[in-house]
Amino acid sequence: MTLIIDGYNLLHASGVFGAERGPRGFEQSRVALLDMLVDLLGDAAPDALVVFDAARAPDGLPARHVHGGIRVWFAREYPAADSLIEELVADDPAPGHLVLVSSDRRLQAAARRRRARAVGCEEWLAETRAARRARDAGPEKPAPAAEDLEYWKRYFGL
Repeated sequence: MTLIIDGYNLLHASGVFGAERGPRGFEQSRVALLDMLVDLLGDAAPDALVVFDAARAPDGLPARHVHGGIRVWFAREYPAADSLIEELVADDPAPGHLVLVSSDRRLQAAARRRRARAVGCEEWLAETRAARRARDAGPEKPAPAAEDLEYWKRYFGL
């Protein structure tokens, strides 16, 4: 499965923001978001691509880099991240295995036209956080068999 994430869209939905204002604040917020995604996605992080608009990209940062296994692209040669995301969706050779995370209706429609899954940021965060909690909880212990329960009740005189 390939996961394409509309970076600033998810950033605003997540409420993850840096303490500073201005370009340094955006940089802190992006890093905080990426750190959160690495934690949430775990082993699936390398399947994710986060796309950010380039207007707020820090000077000297490459157009593409990897953060904790997650691919991060800045849409430097595009008017906005949406244009790059639409192109990625259109060019994907296996759109049935593609999940687009964005609350942008135009992007969601583009994904659905290709039969990819489109999910809003808030919904995706809720699903992914729930999956993370389940993963952290570990496997559930099986309930004892009825005959085992009866044995222990007799053993303890209950």
